Amino acid sequence: MLKVRLTGVMLLTLSATLVSSISVTTHAAEEGYDYFSANRQLIRNGVQSLLTCNGLFTSRRTLEQVFDQELAYLGDRTLGDANGGPYTVHPREQAVSVGGGENGPAILSAFRKGIGCVVMAPDMSLEDISSLPKLEMPYSKTDPRSLDWPNGDANATQPVPTTLNAEALTQASDWAFNRESEEQDTLSLLVIHEGKIIHERYADGVDQTTRTRTWSTAKSIAATLIGMRVDSGKMALDAPLKMDWSPTLPGGEDPRNAITLRHLLNMSSGLYPIDSFNMEYATGSGLSYWAGASSVDGARNRGLVRKPGTSWDYENYDTLLAVKAFKDTLASATAYLEFPRKRLLDRIGMHNTLLSTDRFGDFILSSQVYTNARDLGRFGLLYLNNGVWDGERLISEKWIEFSRTPAPASAPRGNDYGAQWWLVPDKRKNEVPADAYSTAGNRGQYVIIDPSHDLIIVRRGLDYGKQGFNRWDLLREVLKAFPD
Repeated sequence: MLKVRLTGVMLLTLSATLVSSISVTTHAAEEGYDYFSANRQLIRNGVQSLLTCNGLFTSRRTLEQVFDQELAYLGDRTLGDANGGPYTVHPREQAVSVGGGENGPAILSAFRKGIGCVVMAPDMSLEDISSLPKLEMPYSKTDPRSLDWPNGDANATQPVPTTLNAEALTQASDWAFNRESEEQDTLSLLVIHEGKIIHERYADGVDQTTRTRTWSTAKSIAATLIGMRVDSGKMALDAPLKMDWSPTLPGGEDPRNAITLRHLLNMSSGLYPIDSFNMEYATGSGLSYWAGASSVDGARNRGLVRKPGTSWDYENYDTLLAVKAFKDTLASATAYLEFPRKRLLDRIGMHNTLLSTDRFGDFILSSQVYTNARDLGRFGLLYLNNGVWDGERLISEKWIEFSRTPAPASAPRGNDYGAQWWLVPDKRKNEVPADAYSTAGNRGQYVIIDPSHDLIIVRRGLDYGKQGFNRWDLLREVLKAFPD
C-alpha cells in the first residue's frame, strides 16, 4: 500500500470560487482570528478522502484521473499527487484515508454496497467499516443493455432528424467541449429529442457507464421522492413539519414549528443560514458531507432568524430537513433505504445510480449522488413526460407544476428558483424558452428540460476555479439547431 508523508502544513481552500471564505488562517488577520481553522483542515481532508474513494471505487477511475479531474478544483492545495502524499488507499477494504499528523486528523472514507463511499468520523478506523450502512437490495437479472431505451441502453440513439440542423448541433457540442477556459471541463453531453438520444459525446477517459457526483442536482431527485410521498398523502406541503428540533425548548412553543415542507423546498425556511454566507466548508453541512457528522442533527440545530417564506437562502440543510421529514413517513430504516430504488430508480432504468448516505444511514440528497449522463437523461424524461413512465404515473402533474413555480422569496433574484429546481431567470426569458427548467450542481451538473421543444440536455462536468459554465447559454446554442 502506498503511504507517503509530505513535509509542511499544506493548507487548502475547497473551491477557488470560495477562496476568501474558506482559506485557513493561522494568525490574527484583519478580519480577526479564524476560530474555524481546525474545522477547515478537518473538512479539507474529508473532501479529498471522499472524492478519491468515490473516484476509485464508485466511478472506477484511475488514481491519475482522480487527481487530474476529481481533485482539480482544489488546485495546488491538494494533499499529494498520484505518486504519493499523506494519504493511503486500501484496495481490499475499498477505502481511502487522507491526512494525519501535521496535516490534521486523518479522515477515512469507505465504499459500501448499493450506496457508494461513506465518510467516517476522525476517530474511526478500518475496523469500523463493517458498521457503516449498505444496501443489499438485488438488481434485476435482466441486462439493461438488452432492453430498449429508455428502460435500457439498446436502440437509444438515432440520427439527427432532418427537421433539425445537424451541423448547428455539432457546433453546439463543440461549444460545450471546447471552452476558452481550461477550468470548464465538460465530461459528457447528451441531447434527447422526442424521447431519443440524437447527440451523445464523452471526453477522453469517460463513457456512458462512468458515474460522477451530481452535487446539487441531487436536490431535484430528493424533491421527486418527496413529491411521491405528498402525492400519496403521506406528506403535506403546508402542514407543520412536526420536526424534533434541537435543542428542545422548554416551557413553550418552538417558533420553528411554523416551517412547512413548502418553505424547505423553496429554500426559504428562515433558519439561520450557513451555506449562503460562505461557511459551508467550516461548519454546518460541510461537517456531514466531509467529516462524518450527522446530516440530520446538524440540520435540526438552527435557530429561526426570519419569518418562514420571506427570504431566499440557498441552504443544503433545508433540503436535508425535507429529506428527514420524508424519512419519518416510512416504517423502517430498510424501507427508507429501499424506497428510492423501488419507487423511482429501478422503474425508470436508472440502474447506474447510487444514492449515498452519511454514516448514520441518512441520505445526503442535497449533493451525494453518483450517476451517469444516460441515467440523468432518463430522469429528465420523467419530467418531460409529465411524470408518466411506460403508461404509469409515477409523480403527479401537480407536483411537477409546483417544482416549476417560482418560489415567492426568489422574486428579488428574478424568479429563478422553484422547488429544488432552477428556472429561467426573468432577464433571460427573451433568449431561451421561459418554460425551461433545470437541475444544477456544483462543477457543472445540469439536466435542462425544454418542454416547448420536446428537448432534454444533460451536461456533466468537472469544472473548477471560477467555473462559470452557463446552462442557459448551452440551451441557447443547442436551440440554434431547431427551426425558428
